Amino acid sequence: MNNTSMPGKVEWSDYCLILLTGLLWGSAFLLIKIAIVTIPPYTLTMGRMGIATLALFVVLILRGQWLPLDRKSLTLFAFIGLFGSALPFTLINWGEIHIPSGLAAVLMGIMPITTALLAHFFIPDEPFGWRKAIGIFVAFGGLLILVGIDAISGFDSSVTAQIAMLCAAAAYAVTTTFTRLRVAHPGLIMATGSSMMGFLWVLPLALVYDRPWSLTPDLMGVSATVLLGLLPSAVGILLFFHLIRRVGATIFAQVNYLIPLVGAFLGVVFLGEALNWQLISALVLVLSGISIVTLAR
Repeated sequence: MNNTSMPGKVEWSDYCLILLTGLLWGSAFLLIKIAIVTIPPYTLTMGRMGIATLALFVVLILRGQWLPLDRKSLTLFAFIGLFGSALPFTLINWGEIHIPSGLAAVLMGIMPITTALLAHFFIPDEPFGWRKAIGIFVAFGGLLILVGIDAISGFDSSVTAQIAMLCAAAAYAVTTTFTRLRVAHPGLIMATGSSMMGFLWVLPLALVYDRPWSLTPDLMGVSATVLLGLLPSAVGILLFFHLIRRVGATIFAQVNYLIPLVGAFLGVVFLGEALNWQLISALVLVLSGISIVTLAR
């Protein structure tokens, strides 16, 4: 099941898809903030994964395909479903209740750094050189400008929530590296199988701890959950499996720096917030960092 062939040349279409992935995953944090008001973390993860799985199964059937059910494939789906969806989604859902979004963005910013280090040791054609280091830290600098130095002062808030965010970032890094190494099935099959296993991982937790049949979510919460399932989860995971082959683990991981930028721009568009110098500077630095990492390969 090894898939360690060198990724192809990064085209403009790949950059566009990376930006689209950042847009989808960045919008997830806004949707989570809306849904988590009336839907607890386990149930929210179960709902979005269930909706994503259903949508992907429909596409799979319409294309005349089906999931392989051999032990190796199911183990692969289960690993990615746990560390790429069920675990980080739940940790982020819970963490967003207890810490500010700016601090959450900083903590999640370790994901590209961790991915680059893991790729250096486990993926022969993705060494961690000084050019990549410069690109990653330029992008991280853009993140710090965006959230402001005040976000760092939030470290005196809930330590448990901060650990949850760091664990979510680490889970994403492990998944990104593992997927680059081990994916052998087409993207649609990988997306459907891992979404299904992510749903099955969190289902018993939601049933035991949240008792979803006793909940009374509002319309906004339900709508946000449906959108989470269809866009950041279903479409996002398809883009993930497509891009990880195209651009490699380290480059794809830089999408994590786009996520808080998307959140800030959504605030400008939908909440009437000001388009300030921090946002423009952060955008320039993040895109520059991604370009440096790409050229370093």
